[in-house]
Amino acid sequence: MTDLELKRSVESELRWEPSLKAPEAIGVGVKDGVVTLSGYVESYPEKLAAERAAARVSGVKAIVNKLEVRLPFSSERTDEDIARAAVNALEWTSSIPKEKIKITVDKGWITLKGAVDWLDQRTAVEDAVKSLTGVKGVLNLIEVRPAVRRDVVKNAIEDALKRLAELDAQRIQVDTVGSKVILRGTVRSWLERKEAERVAWQAPGVTEVDNQIEVDVVEQQRRVS
Repeated sequence: MTDLELKRSVESELRWEPSLKAPEAIGVGVKDGVVTLSGYVESYPEKLAAERAAARVSGVKAIVNKLEVRLPFSSERTDEDIARAAVNALEWTSSIPKEKIKITVDKGWITLKGAVDWLDQRTAVEDAVKSLTGVKGVLNLIEVRPAVRRDVVKNAIEDALKRLAELDAQRIQVDTVGSKVILRGTVRSWLERKEAERVAWQAPGVTEVDNQIEVDVVEQQRRVS
């Protein structure tokens, strides 16, 4: 697939995504399979939805999301209002150790800091605040503390990969350095690459994932055809 064909496919997928209010306002650039999204959307969830839509397209190797969030006037909020809403959102999320999380807001951008024991908790904090009215973006700096031995983490990831039918675990190599996980190998699509990374993050104690997995575009196109 040429870059021009991939560009047209991504644009079509963006138009097909129902959560995007104005897909025509999103610019798509493609070079060597790397997709760059530019332009603007009306909310942070829309920005994330555009990225997910692009990732679904066969042939995409990587995505650079440069979309700007331009809030409509009715959604404008002061940083103080957003901060109060974020604190309240965490209060209603039982799985989050609220006393360990610090929230700051600057020009609509929420920064999250603190430390938790599980990646699910880190993700839950971000999920609780990213859709709040007035939010333009979220910077998640929450750390995940190591909780288990390195060999246990490695084995847990390998077992999880083997359970996923859509992933060929034999083509993925898992290495660990302390609480850091390094993934190598090849997969058939960008989504499979992301799924392998998600599995790695699910292991208890993982604080960093270095995803070096490559997308085998030739095999991907052969399977589609």
